[in-house]
Amino acid sequence: MASETDHAESVRALRQLRRMRTFYTGGAVLWAASAVTVGWADPGSRQMWVSVALLVVFASLLAMTSLWLRRQEADQKDEPVHHAAPRRTAWRRHANA
Repeated sequence: MASETDHAESVRALRQLRRMRTFYTGGAVLWAASAVTVGWADPGSRQMWVSVALLVVFASLLAMTSLWLRRQEADQKDEPVHHAAPRRTAWRRHANA
């Protein structure tokens, strides 16, 4: 069984992967739009090929991030989820009256 710190780190890793997936999706959409716009105005230009190259970079980063996220989520499904409060009794800070 994994310790609580391992679980917390894996939850943070999943959250970070989701944020990066959103960022890479935005980058891929931006560079796809740029490649189409520049390719329409000046086909075969250097700016078009730079936009296409950056589109390939962001699309590959998006694919890798999505794959890692899918693998991490598949590993998380096996572990039981505990949302309840710990069963320790609460600390009393004041004396009874």
